[in-house]
Amino acid sequence: MKNSFIIFLSTFLILAFAAIIIPQSYTKTGYYLDKFVSVPPQIQDNNKAVLAEYSGSGNKHIYVDLSKQTLYAYEDDRLIYTFLISSGKWYPTPTGDFNIWIKVKYQKMSGGNPALHTYYYLPNVPYVMFFSNDQITQSRGFSLHGTYWHENFGHPMSHGCVNMRTADAETLYYWTNPKVLANTTHASKDDPGTPITIYGEAPKE
Repeated sequence: MKNSFIIFLSTFLILAFAAIIIPQSYTKTGYYLDKFVSVPPQIQDNNKAVLAEYSGSGNKHIYVDLSKQTLYAYEDDRLIYTFLISSGKWYPTPTGDFNIWIKVKYQKMSGGNPALHTYYYLPNVPYVMFFSNDQITQSRGFSLHGTYWHENFGHPMSHGCVNMRTADAETLYYWTNPKVLANTTHASKDDPGTPITIYGEAPKE
């Protein structure tokens, strides 16, 4: 037990030190469920222009069915995309009606509980679409985002966010409102964020 604690403490200090002194764009290693994970090269070196092609109406809506661990993206009455997701396992993904309030191309995320072996430190989480409503405030930090640290989509795996395959998250990131104008894009009165409806109950796994 003592050796395990020393190993964990050393890992935590190394990652904390890296988070302070190393710019996020150069951080290549994360930590998830007691294991180190590598940031894929295509994320580290992604030089895609932030001004992506954008088309379509503003009548878009995202539905996330927690019971099926599936996301559906509609434009008007047409189903445009269907993606498997991973919702909250260690903390529930909130249900209700939300709107995207900000998009961030890359975001460091950390949290969890070391005592429960759920601690995570994940640099460069890609294609993050934060959502909120009057009950779930922006400061809570819930989002849809890409995922490089697991491939177990279709099953709850997150700490509350909606995990997506990185390619799927990228597609959704550039499809949704607000239109991407920079590495960080806020919704506005002229370009409000796409609505998101989350419903159902995640499987108990």
